[in-house]
Amino acid sequence: MLGVTCKTTAELEGYHSDCLHLPGPAGVHTCGILPERQLPKTMTQMLLLLLYGFVFLLATESCRTLCQAANKSKEQVSTRPHGECHGTCVDNSYCSQPCPPDTPGDMGFLCRQKKWRKVTDTCRTLTAFNIFEADLNSVQTFGGSKISEYTNKPETITDLLMEKCPQDLSCVIRNIQKSPRIPGNIAVIVQLLHNISTVPMTDVDEAKMQSYSIIANHILNSKSISNWTFIPERNSSCVLLHSINSFARKLFVNKHPIDIADTFIHTVGTILSRDNAGKNFTFSMRVNDTSDMVTGKVLISREELQEVPSPSQAVSIAFPTLGAILEASVLESITVNGLVLSVILPKELEKISLIFEKISKSEDRTAQCVGWHSLEGRWDRKVCQMIEENSQQAVCNCSPSKAFTSFSILMAPHVLQSPILIYITYIGLGVSICSLILCLSIEALVWGQVTKTEISYLRHVCIANIATTLLMADVWFVVASFLSGPTKHHSACVAATFFVHFFYLSVFFWMLAKALLILYGILIVFHTLPKSVLVAALFAVGYGGPLLIAAITVAATEPGNGYLRPEACWLNWDMTKALLAFVVPALAIVVVNLVTVTLVIVKTRRAAMGSSMFQEVRAIVRISKNIAILTPLLGLTWGFGIATVLNDGSLACHIIFSLLNAFQIRDALKDRINSAQWISRISENVSSDFSRHPTKVPR
Repeated sequence: MLGVTCKTTAELEGYHSDCLHLPGPAGVHTCGILPERQLPKTMTQMLLLLLYGFVFLLATESCRTLCQAANKSKEQVSTRPHGECHGTCVDNSYCSQPCPPDTPGDMGFLCRQKKWRKVTDTCRTLTAFNIFEADLNSVQTFGGSKISEYTNKPETITDLLMEKCPQDLSCVIRNIQKSPRIPGNIAVIVQLLHNISTVPMTDVDEAKMQSYSIIANHILNSKSISNWTFIPERNSSCVLLHSINSFARKLFVNKHPIDIADTFIHTVGTILSRDNAGKNFTFSMRVNDTSDMVTGKVLISREELQEVPSPSQAVSIAFPTLGAILEASVLESITVNGLVLSVILPKELEKISLIFEKISKSEDRTAQCVGWHSLEGRWDRKVCQMIEENSQQAVCNCSPSKAFTSFSILMAPHVLQSPILIYITYIGLGVSICSLILCLSIEALVWGQVTKTEISYLRHVCIANIATTLLMADVWFVVASFLSGPTKHHSACVAATFFVHFFYLSVFFWMLAKALLILYGILIVFHTLPKSVLVAALFAVGYGGPLLIAAITVAATEPGNGYLRPEACWLNWDMTKALLAFVVPALAIVVVNLVTVTLVIVKTRRAAMGSSMFQEVRAIVRISKNIAILTPLLGLTWGFGIATVLNDGSLACHIIFSLLNAFQIRDALKDRINSAQWISRISENVSSDFSRHPTKVPR
């Protein structure tokens, strides 16, 4: 009995069977039999023909069923897009999907805000099979093993590369340039470049460096920047930079300079001599396909060249897109605002100058000179110093070393600048300084009349010290504002910042002392302390705490150049968070003062319980007066500074904060000029309702 099956290519004796697409209903496929010779017309042959016809019908039905099932399966596969998760999206849940057919790797998705978002992508088309040119694809590796056995080992590609084209490394360039710049391919190329840079070799010539640059140029393309974010190894861009610098360190420069220029990487090498008047490397490159040219320069002075043994060589490499790639892959909230310039120099060279043209020439954004720490994988400001800056460019002095070979400029965090804020600040400072001087003068004139009792004496000690410390803080603030920043007057800037920090903290701590004194007068009725002990405690709080905090801050951060901001004489934030040494104590004291004001209101309100309507109104007025004086005096208006921290781009928040604090002393002292005893009267009202102790109530 002869069986008939539906195959792609099936051969039978005298017949050929295949799926034939005959006219009929859509999607119906039948199997037909093509005879090779004419059928005979005898009866026997007719019976055989009927038998074969019966078998034909069975085969046709089976073929139709199989073909329809295959087409349905293909339609389901084709209609399901690759790279999409179809499961329930729960926040922070993870989903993995395969890459398109014939593409190794997978894609990872994370659910954020009820939506799947791609976070990783290892899809790649480059393998050991196709990375080499066509005549090398069938090559066998060491020991006769087939290349397919080494497909998943990136280092084997490097071994093959060094075996087949060690002279110029060019046997992978063509296929790498044809490959798409997808995340998986980028990771493969980064690994390849890293492995090449670790191969022991001392004779890297211009041809090898050119091939290496071409390979790196492919993944440094501006169109590939977004794909770097999906590489699982977040340090891939750091590895790339380190690999290029390591390979360039092996470059041998002959008598003639080397100049290898690609679109996204430019390498220059030259010989250094003590006879040179100075050396400079100038680069001009496009950041992307449409932007204008951005320049960068490396300058080596004649004085520095005198320390270099002759002859020596210097290599410099410029990258227009690597800064953005580092930002995208490392996921740091920084913006590189110029070319990234790498330098391979003799160890005797300790200082170089670099000139960076700014990519974003914003008037209100300053630059920060930085070096890339190759061991820690981050930008570091310790090795560079700003020499000069304008809206177009920045000049930096940097100290290259084995750990620091790449330099650039970062765009400083946005600083809100407005003429209105400047006018409010300086006018407010002027009025505040004059009011403080007047306040201290009045205190000196009426001191004997307003300090007859112990409680009034302690109260006025607090007031006098608050005015004194705020006056000194304002004076040092003005001094710091006239300094041109830490670049030219570093020591003076450190001193000014220390005293501004110390005296402003002293203002807050004396406000805290005043609040504690009020709480002492309200809550502690039957127990008293000697006057000398209270005075000593007030001075310990008012000056001891601020001095301790300010001294620890400068001692902990200044040795590492992390005490000052690069653009102003004030506490650093981006690098060491030194500003927290002011913000945290200040806001904590504001909270304590808020509690104090609340207690004063509650105690004063209770004194009015059961009184007539007229007395109720008088109690409300008295509460209002307490709040009006205690709020500026105890620094509650500084609480508006929280809004400027949470929304530093809001001009309205900054204006309100500046107005309230610039004029708070004037407002607090306005009525004091008319009556030097107003504050005493408020405390007497509070104390007389709840205390009859002779040392706490004025007689």
